[in-house]
Amino acid sequence: MRVLIQRVSQASVRIGHAEKGRIGEGLLVLLGIEEADQPDDAAWLCGKIVRLRIFDDKTGVMNLSVKDIDGGILIVSQFTLHASTKKGNRPSYIRAARPETAIPLYEKFLAQMELELGKPVQKGEFGAMMQVSLVNDGPVTIFIDSRSKE
Repeated sequence: MRVLIQRVSQASVRIGHAEKGRIGEGLLVLLGIEEADQPDDAAWLCGKIVRLRIFDDKTGVMNLSVKDIDGGILIVSQFTLHASTKKGNRPSYIRAARPETAIPLYEKFLAQMELELGKPVQKGEFGAMMQVSLVNDGPVTIFIDSRSKE
């Protein structure tokens, strides 16, 4: 699993003309699932994200987690995080999981994130064409891949 995490002052996701999810201060998490991913990838990533200390404390040092600030999390599935651009100019998405593999892992990720955060998360809709709006705070953008566990 790969995630692109953005610290935001606000973020939302729309499908068509309907707003599907919205948060204030917190994290926008773009989630890519590949065929080789397992439920333990979701558990590890969710724990890492919730404990990631990227919010400022009173002295202006990034020392607080999203849980510490009682922030929100908006999760949006994004298979393009597994794009390969090795050959030519048209990305290949062969590593991205097919829906029959990805949907159960996406749902596991959502449930695990709510468990770790201790409250509901906002989300997009798996496989839908979505419009994501955000105000990146900082900017702070972090990429994590469960394969490298860095």
